[in-house]
Amino acid sequence: MSSLASMPGAVSSAMHTDDFQALEQRVLRAVELIRQEREARAAAEAEVADLRRQLELQTESAEGRTAELESELAQYRQERETVRTRVEKLLGQLDALA
Repeated sequence: MSSLASMPGAVSSAMHTDDFQALEQRVLRAVELIRQEREARAAAEAEVADLRRQLELQTESAEGRTAELESELAQYRQERETVRTRVEKLLGQLDALA
């Protein structure tokens, strides 16, 4: 017979040790999983912050470009009105000659 079988508490103690080791492994896996999830969360939060900065820069750029285009449009409208006035004046002069 083995020495463990001859001692009544030895079998029970060995099972408790195995249970404890299994529990320890489960806890270690849980700790590792939590560490990985925290790292993934930190990376995701950093990416969100970066994307927000990019969005803010693009929004500012788009607002600046919109202002430029509105100014350019106003300038074109003014030029169109100037050309229209000159054409109407020329047409009036042609009508006066006819």
